[in-house]
Amino acid sequence: MGDWVWPAYVGIIGGVLLFLAFMLPIIAIQYRMYGRFTLLRFLGAAGLSVYGVALVAYTLLPLPSPDSLRCPPGGSVFQLVPFNFVDDIQRETAGLGVTGTLTSRATLQVAFNVILFIPWGVIARRYLSWSIPISVLTGAAASGLIELTQFTGLWGLYDCAYRVGDVDDLMTNTFGALIGALLAPFLLWFMPQRKELFATRGQSRPVTVWRRWLGMAIDYAALSLLGFFLAVVYRIVLMALGTELPASDDAFTQALVFLVPGFMVFYLPALSGSGASLGQQAVWLKPVWPEATLSRRLLRASITGGLYCVLSFLAGVLPLPVLDPFSGLVLFAAFVAAPLTRKRGLSGVLTGAQMADAREVPAAVPTRAD
Repeated sequence: MGDWVWPAYVGIIGGVLLFLAFMLPIIAIQYRMYGRFTLLRFLGAAGLSVYGVALVAYTLLPLPSPDSLRCPPGGSVFQLVPFNFVDDIQRETAGLGVTGTLTSRATLQVAFNVILFIPWGVIARRYLSWSIPISVLTGAAASGLIELTQFTGLWGLYDCAYRVGDVDDLMTNTFGALIGALLAPFLLWFMPQRKELFATRGQSRPVTVWRRWLGMAIDYAALSLLGFFLAVVYRIVLMALGTELPASDDAFTQALVFLVPGFMVFYLPALSGSGASLGQQAVWLKPVWPEATLSRRLLRASITGGLYCVLSFLAGVLPLPVLDPFSGLVLFAAFVAAPLTRKRGLSGVLTGAQMADAREVPAAVPTRAD
């Protein structure tokens, strides 16, 4: 049974790590889609991550060493005879009783192929809100992709199949997806449905400290991901052109890492919209003023996020160790100021803005003098 247990551990550990890596994007997408955070669907995303990694582990891992793989003389063979597993079970369990037949590896393999795709049907039907036919068809498509991946030796990475492509696996997997789709309303009866959440998407929600902190976290994640992506693309282009790669503290690289993402996350929204950063837009927050001028929006973008990006850029290109702590201090000040300034925040206190739900602008916005 060890061969069937270790992929479960891979699924749990790998799925949790995958979920943590994409946790902020998941929350941001959930806020934009449903207008609020829902804990049950958040936990459902964690379960989906674990199942996805476990499915890959069970069907494609472990990968053999290319040197240890022995290819048949005629090349890879796809088992195309439906219900061939019946003959396999009869051959392996000949002379055994009912208990021996039910617990044989051949029988358990068929049962496991069904069980493996029951979560697919449950997730597709109840979490993703797909119909029964779509849930079953997508399960069949996923199973077919897995069988083709096995048959082609990871699409040509191996000289031949390292696992047998089998039409029986496709049939039993699809049957499992059907069972899951039929059982989904009973197994995930507690899961909020998309239709219900969409119906209340436009309702205004209270502006809480946690929501503002979440917006900050999404901004920081967006800055980091954009900066990393731009720097990697820049170096790939240089390598393709045969140009010598610059040092990591190169001014242009540091500009790609900090200044360009800072413009996209903070200044572009201030120039073309309400002034809400990307993170604030993700959680439906919006700064409002008695008079929202362009200069106020740009000043607000410069006080925290813009200042952090500029200081981080300077810390990367100038030999001044004091700049790094200053950039961190800007983030710390914005974080600490959130619960102390009610709906304003540090930038709001200095520019006269206060945060409101983007779906409902207050009738009257107090000035700084208030």
